[in-house]
Amino acid sequence: MKMFRTYNLARDFYRRIVPLKLVRPLRDQLHRAAASVALNLAEGYGRQTLADQRRFFAIALGSVRECQAVLDLAAEAIPVDLHDHLDHLAASTWRLLHPAG
Repeated sequence: MKMFRTYNLARDFYRRIVPLKLVRPLRDQLHRAAASVALNLAEGYGRQTLADQRRFFAIALGSVRECQAVLDLAAEAIPVDLHDHLDHLAASTWRLLHPAG
């Protein structure tokens, strides 16, 4: 999976959110959602059919949106570049579901 750029973005995002100081409910939810992004991308990457891949990639995109909501709720505690990283991950995940024709 070294060449799967979207997975690498998700993995790096997860590693960056671990040290954040957030209130417990938001921290726990962010950790779960960020892990879900990486895990669903990995599982989708391993699926043989396009329909299976798309299902897992869609779940990953939902988890990305959840991460974005948490970052919005905790705006003061979040570095701007982390928002940018997540926006890049969102766009990359979206492109897995909507490849250029």
